[in-house]
Amino acid sequence: MAITLSERAAAHVSAFIAKRGKGLGIRLGVKTSGCSGMAYKLEFVDAASDDDVTFESHGVTVFTDAKSLAYIDGTELDYAKEGLNEGFQFNNPNVKNECGCGESFNV
Repeated sequence: MAITLSERAAAHVSAFIAKRGKGLGIRLGVKTSGCSGMAYKLEFVDAASDDDVTFESHGVTVFTDAKSLAYIDGTELDYAKEGLNEGFQFNNPNVKNECGCGESFNV
């Protein structure tokens, strides 16, 4: 499978990298956190690591590590604006349940 971005998410990331003036793409990973067990980590990548797994989606390179990939394989990263709220949404087919605040999940 793969990690993908929606067209909206890719456009948002591309615009932010251009505004930032540097960056190879974004890194999506997981960390142990929250009330359900795991939380997503999302950051810009300026230099690739030897153990990175990469995917291309709508012109954006998505980096992850093999350990995180086991939990997020098949995830689509979307970007949505709803009223005054906007942000990334993680459409992860591996999630079995999420905490009430939406900050953490478990598989």
